[in-house]
Amino acid sequence: MKYVKASTILPEELLIEIQKYVQGETIYIPKQKCTYQKWGSLSGGRKKIDQRNASIKNGFYNGKSINQLAQDYFLSTETIKKIVYSKK
Repeated sequence: MKYVKASTILPEELLIEIQKYVQGETIYIPKQKCTYQKWGSLSGGRKKIDQRNASIKNGFYNGKSINQLAQDYFLSTETIKKIVYSKK
């Protein structure tokens, strides 16, 4: 998050209106909901985790134990259970 001087980007009328509510303070203006992106969508992190989880499920359905999968993927048995038993 970067800070920008309001007088450089806002019209004077809007700045005067905002000053009725707050002066000399830092305020945060959130993005609109429609501009949000899901975690990992830009970096590809989400895709990698989804692929890993599919591989874990595949291993489980092909006979690997939960303990073996936990060791193979360096995850806890509880995490493996959540992945294997999730409906997604």
